[in-house]
Amino acid sequence: MTIMVNGQEKRVGLALSGGGFRAAAFHLGVFRRLRARGMLWDLDLLTCVSGGSIAGAFLASHWGEDDALDKLEDYLRNTSIAVSSVIGGIFEPFASRLDKLRGAYDRDLFKGRTLGSLPHGPRLYLNATNLATGNMFFFVTGGDGPAEMGEWELGTVSATDFALSRAVAASSAFPPVFPPLRLDSTEYPAAGVDYVTLSDGGVYDNLGVNPLMRRSRNPLDYVIVSDAGKPFEIDERPTESGTAVLVASIDILMEQVRGLQFKRLELSASLPGGLKPVWFSINSEEGEAHPGDAAFASAIRTHLKKLSQAEMDVLTRHAGALLEHRLQMYTPELVA
Repeated sequence: MTIMVNGQEKRVGLALSGGGFRAAAFHLGVFRRLRARGMLWDLDLLTCVSGGSIAGAFLASHWGEDDALDKLEDYLRNTSIAVSSVIGGIFEPFASRLDKLRGAYDRDLFKGRTLGSLPHGPRLYLNATNLATGNMFFFVTGGDGPAEMGEWELGTVSATDFALSRAVAASSAFPPVFPPLRLDSTEYPAAGVDYVTLSDGGVYDNLGVNPLMRRSRNPLDYVIVSDAGKPFEIDERPTESGTAVLVASIDILMEQVRGLQFKRLELSASLPGGLKPVWFSINSEEGEAHPGDAAFASAIRTHLKKLSQAEMDVLTRHAGALLEHRLQMYTPELVA
């Protein structure tokens, strides 16, 4: 799918970061602004991580349906997955938590859909982390292409019958709350390993930028990166606890990856014929609609519990305003 820019067809990709229901609501604000601009249903590619996978997979499974955005908002306003899948897991085996998560997604969002049931619409990537190799593991469908799963090192296999809810669950199985998804060789035959385990895509890259950069596979002209992840902040009283140090260290590592991915986009834009990127983060004040929106939105927790109306209003308003500001500033030809 293409967008006309100065009389030429251009392809636009959208990356949706992780960050629980907060991220899904933030990305909903992006969807609403793109629809108002007449661009939403012409996106060529969606690449999604964790909370972004919830929003992106739902949008792709209701592609072209204008009431899809209202349905997604209703879901985020009235559903608390964590109540049934995490608290319930205290009394059940740890491994059952992921099954509960997948079941909740299937019941409320995807209704038995498989990757192969989404042949049209944009190319959709749902990204996880392969704990066997340390690589990004993707589930990909749509765009009139094959439904596949895999990674660059172990290879890809057909995933036509793979449940959409399982792919989203793998992408959003953030540790240590949820265990990883295990794929045995019967589902994912790969040389050198008997099975793989897949964890939250944010462990590898919480922005989901990699598929945007694979131009031989995904020939994009413009990319938009919606970052609703946890912003790293100066801690005036840094921890001295061993356990808390581990959590803080993971946050630092994720912040480094985030910075490097933005640098990749910047370098790509500087090359002749390179991608033209637009990106924004939830804690950005430049372009916020109302003073304080960035601080309010950033303070919302990144869990899987229902959002209040005030939280939903600020998240969607803030994301839409940031996107509009960046489009006007860096790619005005897209909104001319």
